[in-house]
Amino acid sequence: MTIDMEKRQRACSRLFALLLCTAVSACAVGPDFKAPNGLGQDEPAHWRDPQRANDAAANGDAPKPGAGAAKVPDASTVSSHPTEDSDPDPRWWRTFNDPTLDRLIARAAQSNLDLREAVLRIEEARAQVQGAAAQGLPNVRATGSYTREQLGIKGILDDENVDLDQLGAPGSPVNQIAPGQGAAVQNGARNLVNQLEQPINLWQAGFDASWELDLFGRVRRSVEAANAQTQAAVESRNDALLSLEGEVAQNYMQLRGAQAQFNIAKRLVDEQNGVLTLTQSQAKVGLASQQDVQSAAAQLESTRAQLPQFEQQIVQALNGLSYLLAEPPGALDDELSTPGAVPPVPPVVATGLPSTLARRRPDIRRAEADLHAATANVGVAVAQFYPDISLTGQIGLRGTHASDLARWSHLFYSFGPSVSLPIFEGGALVSNLKVSKAQQAEAALEYRKTVLLALRDVDNALAVYRTDQARRTSLERSAAAQQDAFDLARESYRKGLTNFIDVLDAERQLSQVRQQYAQSTTQVSTDLVALYKALGGGWEATPDPKQIASPTS
Repeated sequence: MTIDMEKRQRACSRLFALLLCTAVSACAVGPDFKAPNGLGQDEPAHWRDPQRANDAAANGDAPKPGAGAAKVPDASTVSSHPTEDSDPDPRWWRTFNDPTLDRLIARAAQSNLDLREAVLRIEEARAQVQGAAAQGLPNVRATGSYTREQLGIKGILDDENVDLDQLGAPGSPVNQIAPGQGAAVQNGARNLVNQLEQPINLWQAGFDASWELDLFGRVRRSVEAANAQTQAAVESRNDALLSLEGEVAQNYMQLRGAQAQFNIAKRLVDEQNGVLTLTQSQAKVGLASQQDVQSAAAQLESTRAQLPQFEQQIVQALNGLSYLLAEPPGALDDELSTPGAVPPVPPVVATGLPSTLARRRPDIRRAEADLHAATANVGVAVAQFYPDISLTGQIGLRGTHASDLARWSHLFYSFGPSVSLPIFEGGALVSNLKVSKAQQAEAALEYRKTVLLALRDVDNALAVYRTDQARRTSLERSAAAQQDAFDLARESYRKGLTNFIDVLDAERQLSQVRQQYAQSTTQVSTDLVALYKALGGGWEATPDPKQIASPTS
């Protein structure tokens, strides 16, 4: 008996080792994910640059097909701030050389509530990875139970028409086996049934264990999909950080722009007040009419009416920054109420190449992670067609008294493999596989669409940045010329060489071009922020999501 038990144990050990080796060396069914490379051959080699096109035309070089170059006939519209193909600075906001902007972006990255929510979603995704990985590990549970049972033996005997009084009767099997002992057997049987009829206590304690052998990679594909979803959550956080940095910078540009326009309007008010004083002096000596005085006063009040509008824009920009920094309205008033100049754009902007955009843009990286997860889910669906093989076991102690749980003689155990093979599922597995493949195809299209949108965003941002720069240059020249015209008109009016209408007209045009130039300066800086945002920089050199405080901390 001992030899047979040892042989069985050795056989079970060999079976367990064989199954373990098979599980370790098993392959995962379904398609393996291959990271896409942007648009591949359809991706342009360079961004469209009018200056590069004009230089190539001047050198006699025709633009190559697919190079993304576009020749424009009017060279005067070419930007005076060229671009280069080197990768943009991850901390792109530092190119504005504004320490206040640097501090605001750093504070927003630590305190913004939307960013904190994105960090929590990363924690959720990481927890789901742990849950998926746990499916491939042994599952061990401690068990304990107490039951009080009534076996119901008498009822079973009655149902089977067994009469204990007939056990000692002549002709019964008992008398044939043991003659003369019928009465003793009858009494013994009756006593046994009476004992079995008494309720009994059953105590049991032990361990249950099970381990699914991931022979066909269902668990591994699930873990792969969960890891890809975690990466997608990380990229969503990066995208949220990129948007946050862009919004902080744009609100800051709008604040400085509104403050600059407010100061311009105040300066115009002072100048027009001087013109009104001059007109009143001229009217006293008969060199100007009362109509000229009233026209000058109306022009002054018209300019003064612009001040509340700019004050409103200043308050809105301050409140926008406060919200982005998770602060109540008015929290930044003392810090930012002192007017400052609009941060100037750098002389050269690094844009990188289109081929590197997919690595920088978080939305493209997120779309790639979504495609990875969808591909892994196809493997999960395929694995459901294959058998599930598990190892199960149970060991423990049981007895009719609690003290029996301390005796090894009451030990019991069982272990062995189990196999589950799907035979008929009513088409559920097939439909699940079709759904997974359709989701994979949808994710692939979404990835391509995201890349195309990113290329469009950069190209549009470059075009807007260049054209607004050309407009600002023209407005700068116009403002200088209009200032000279106004000074000449005022001096001529003081000497009586021209009428007051010329002074008012020059003053009105100067006011308009100054405001337009201030707006254009703000717009160019805002355009550069939008360009940097489209290029996808700003998240690489930031703290790890784990270092950002959660909303409850």
